[in-house]
Amino acid sequence: MASPDKVGCSPEPLPLDRLLAELAANAERLGRRWEAALRKRGGGGEGARAACRGLEGTKADAAIQLHTPLFYATCALGGLLSTGLTHLAVTPLDLVKCNMQVDPGKYRDISSGFGVLLQEQGLGGFFKGWMATLVGYSSQGACKFGFYEFFKKCYSDIAGPEHAEKWKTFIYLAASASAELIADVALCPMEAVKVRVQTQPGFARCLTDGFPKIVQSEGAFGLYKGLIPLWGRQVPYTMMKFACFETIVELVYKHAVPKPKDECSKPLQLAVSFAGGYIAGVFCAAISHPADNLVSFLNNAKGATMADAVRTLGVWGLLTRGLPLRIIMVGTLTGAQWATYDAFKVFVGLPTSGGLIPSPAADLRQVGDEKKN
Repeated sequence: MASPDKVGCSPEPLPLDRLLAELAANAERLGRRWEAALRKRGGGGEGARAACRGLEGTKADAAIQLHTPLFYATCALGGLLSTGLTHLAVTPLDLVKCNMQVDPGKYRDISSGFGVLLQEQGLGGFFKGWMATLVGYSSQGACKFGFYEFFKKCYSDIAGPEHAEKWKTFIYLAASASAELIADVALCPMEAVKVRVQTQPGFARCLTDGFPKIVQSEGAFGLYKGLIPLWGRQVPYTMMKFACFETIVELVYKHAVPKPKDECSKPLQLAVSFAGGYIAGVFCAAISHPADNLVSFLNNAKGATMADAVRTLGVWGLLTRGLPLRIIMVGTLTGAQWATYDAFKVFVGLPTSGGLIPSPAADLRQVGDEKKN
């Protein structure tokens, strides 16, 4: 098997039986480490300490080593939690934004949009489509964060140690784009159901009846007819989200924080993660908003095409309809996602995100530091 430093892009694929066995073993190790972490934080007595000592009996179990299958699985779980929970929390904002895009005559602005929803559907109406939101964005977050770390390491290895630092921004962009292409395949069916449930009164109550209704009326393709505009929205969004975040955090530690990142307290590091994520989110919202309008229009109008959307909304409408609310929503969302993701990484003993791409020697030093802490 490839060494840990080359796991990101191993040239020798494992046979299926070995791959499944490796995944099962990694899942078991991951569960044991999380159990040990929870017991340590809960104080769990002598039995818990003995269990923790048992987990620390070998080097493989003592820490989650960077760029191993266990590391990528941990990042995927952190992405699942951070993305799914934050999108669920802003469902009311997303609901108003989608209705403003689809029916601007009725939902003229943010305040009137909330008023119309409250009057027609009550407080429960603000979380319409919550199940599709949670399932879809949890799946997307797991793929996005897990594959981003995978592709970042892979492309860094391809570039080589001399060029990885020089071309780091392009590596961030390429890794995030590659990850998002995969993540959107998981998100697209849930996004189609969510938009219909939120914007078409009487279409369905939630995911469980909305999903089969689309399949019965439009076939499986109906779940993916918004995939290309979804890529148009999410790929630039994610490229901006990761590249801006990595760059902003690096600049903050370089110019605004008076000491190196590894000497800063964990709360300060998480505050930097939130600030960097929020700033990146503002740029994300602006660059991906026209495609977001297209996704909402296509998923709401049966049989509509992108040309129909452009004719109906106009160029100015594509660029600006619902944009102020989306900036508020995406900025908060992105900041909260990075803070939650890094809080989870800290919890399981990994360093926070952002900064330079570590070399193999730096990887070993980081693992050693985490073990000492």
